[in-house]
Order: sequence, then structure tokens, then C-alpha cells
Amino acid sequence: MSDPTPAHVRETWQTLEPYHGAVYFSPEAHAAYGELGVVGQAGYFASRAAALGPVGPEVVTATFYNFNPEAVRAALPAVWEAAPPEALLAARLRGMDATLRRVLGDEVLASEEMLRAAELASTAARATLAYLHGRPLFAAHTALPWPEQPHLALWHAQTLLREFRGDGHVMALVDAGLNGIEALVTHAAVGPVGAQALRTTRSWSQEEWDAAVTGLRSRGWLTDSPDLVLTQEGEEWRAAVERATDRLGAAPYLALGADGCTELRDLVRPWSRALAAELMPWAVPRLADR
Repeated sequence: MSDPTPAHVRETWQTLEPYHGAVYFSPEAHAAYGELGVVGQAGYFASRAAALGPVGPEVVTATFYNFNPEAVRAALPAVWEAAPPEALLAARLRGMDATLRRVLGDEVLASEEMLRAAELASTAARATLAYLHGRPLFAAHTALPWPEQPHLALWHAQTLLREFRGDGHVMALVDAGLNGIEALVTHAAVGPVGAQALRTTRSWSQEEWDAAVTGLRSRGWLTDSPDLVLTQEGEEWRAAVERATDRLGAAPYLALGADGCTELRDLVRPWSRALAAELMPWAVPRLADR
């Protein structure tokens, strides 16, 4: 069994990410939170942080990393008075189940392909259990029970893989000396999501964004162009962050091997495409056959 390359690691994560990420845009999940009295951005913070328990805003600011701390404080800890973490976790899973049934259909959910994908993703996710140190958000999710139904087991496995990689990405950003908003600015300069969307969804003001841009220019990471353009130094630093993220997130995919990663991507790609087309259209170009 040959090991996957760093490119295979990143491609496998990218292909499966919409299968997990759909929960953040799922109308069914939002409705389930609303039934608990949790609405708007509070639903995102609380549902994703619920695995940590009824934590305060400082923990969520640290682990989510790129959100304005004031937005986090506006939601936490007050949200726990409306709904305890256990209720939010149940609502999240219930909402995702409804979304998968609506978008993919019961025939796909009951298929042999779904069962095989769940087995592969679970093998990868369980291989990460030896790497809890320094990964608080991931570690909290490992304590949650595994769903029995294959389509939800696949979603839970990708949730673990996503938070495993995400905690590693935070390590890489800290090592590079990038705070939350600076990380967003550099992401806007290279990624498919524009600056306006990244700034507003993370609740940063234009003034705060402009200050971060100015700071990165003074460090030599951004050019003086009115558009966000990385300098050569900035490109090298950002590429180093991505390489470190791939390296820190490689363990689960090494457990599958190159062939297992390819099989998992091929199985999940059409489902990720369907979910992305329905809920996250900007993610569709990442799901090319490869």
C-alpha cells in the first residue's frame, strides 16, 4: 500500500469537505436550532462548539480562530441558557440527516456505495485517535457517539477529519504569526471566496479589515495594489502554511493509503457536488475529477 502524496491528502479533504460543511448552510439544521430558541450566528457557534461543553467565548475564539471575538461574546455563554450542548448536538445531527435525505435521496443513503464510503472514512477518522494532543476541537468531537446509519457515520467521520485538519491549520497559522483576521485576508488573496464574504461572515468591520491589510503590507506580505495581491514573500509564507497544514493533517489519509484515498474521493465526489450545488456553489469548482 503506497502512501498518498501531500496533494492527495489535500484533494481527499477538499472532496469530502462539502459533505460535512453542508451542515453550516442547511436550512433543516437552522430550523432545528430555531426550535431550541437559537437563531442566526449563535446557531453556528453553539452547534459547532457544543462538543466542548458549555464553554465561554474565549475557548471558541481560540479554537474557531478567525471570527471577531465580539461576535462570539454576543452569542456565548448566553446561548447555553436557551439550549444545553446535548440538545444542540442532537439538533445538528437531526438537521443534517434531513438535509442528506432531501438532497441525496433515500436510495443513495441506503446504497452499498454509501456503506463503503462510511467504512473508509471511519477507518481514516479512527486512525486520528492517537493524535489528540494540541487539537482541542477535534478531541472534543472524538468523545461523541458514532451514528449507526452509514450516511451519518460518514458525516461524523468527515466532521472528525475536518476538525483534525482545522486544529492543525490553526497551529500553522500561529507559527506563521498570523492572527485570525490576517489569516482571512491572506485567504481572500488566494482562495475562491472573496474578501467581502469572508469579512462579513466572520463579523469584522471594514475598518478592522483595512487595518489588517495595512499591517500585512508593512510586513511585506501584500503589494500596494488596491486588490489583495500577495508579494512573493507573502506567497511563500502562505504556501508554507498550506504545506504545514497538509503535513499535520496527513495521518488519517496515510491509514487509507493512496488507493483508499482515491476510492473514497470517487465515492463521495457526486454527493459532495450535489450538496455544494444546493448549498455552497462556490465549492463546486474544487470538485473536479482527479
